[in-house]
Amino acid sequence: MDQIVDLATYPVDQPASPAYAALVAECQARLARDGMFDLPGFLRPAAVASAVAAASPAMARDSFRHARRHNIYFRDHVEGLADDHPALAKVETVNHTLCADQLQGNPIIALYDWQPFVDFLAATMGKPAIYRMDDPMARVNLQASRHGEALNWHFDRSEFTTTILLQAPMEGGELEYRKDLRSPGDPNFDGVAAVLRAEDPMVRKMPLQPGALNVFRGVNTLHRVVQVKGPVERLVAIFSFYDRPGVRMTAAEQIGFYGRAATEAVN
Repeated sequence: MDQIVDLATYPVDQPASPAYAALVAECQARLARDGMFDLPGFLRPAAVASAVAAASPAMARDSFRHARRHNIYFRDHVEGLADDHPALAKVETVNHTLCADQLQGNPIIALYDWQPFVDFLAATMGKPAIYRMDDPMARVNLQASRHGEALNWHFDRSEFTTTILLQAPMEGGELEYRKDLRSPGDPNFDGVAAVLRAEDPMVRKMPLQPGALNVFRGVNTLHRVVQVKGPVERLVAIFSFYDRPGVRMTAAEQIGFYGRAATEAVN
């Protein structure tokens, strides 16, 4: 695994070491302060190049183009909101996705299946354990955004989102976010509307470098990927973890996200 991860800088394979404890403490502090942390150069440059080269033919030929107009909740109606409330304003998302079953042999699959990586992430999140998805498609995705495309404003379904940027575009592609915009007891619909109108001064924009591990608390933080510009597509690996084992998408969810269903998907 040392050929994939810079274990000298990020000793995630040494949980008993002082360096590991210091790294986890730093990540926890940044999650609390900023709602995210990033570890530049976590994936070695050769592994980044290998991951991109391995996925590029399938991305060009077999990826699923997901284009939709949606509100940030991905629902037609939200309890407590009039249908014309500005928090339900429509935005457009366009991206291209490869699923885990299309990424056999890619270094990002090896990383996802490496238990020390999973244990390290759990420690940074302050959880006793996290679990890989059982879903053969959704467990790891590689997502591309091309010229004029973007992943638009939304909240995440899971508490944390774990990604590694593999290729940065020439322009755009930054992560833009508003930390802790809502809470379990306060949906803050007016605050959501202010972000959508570009009227919230607390919105932040964060560029990432290829190879950087990013862990993001996205369930209550509104966020988007800024529209990509230029001939170089943005490529990001997205790892799915949950606080319970056995999580899978239904066949209907797989079709909605990927245009097809795995034969072993639940109904």
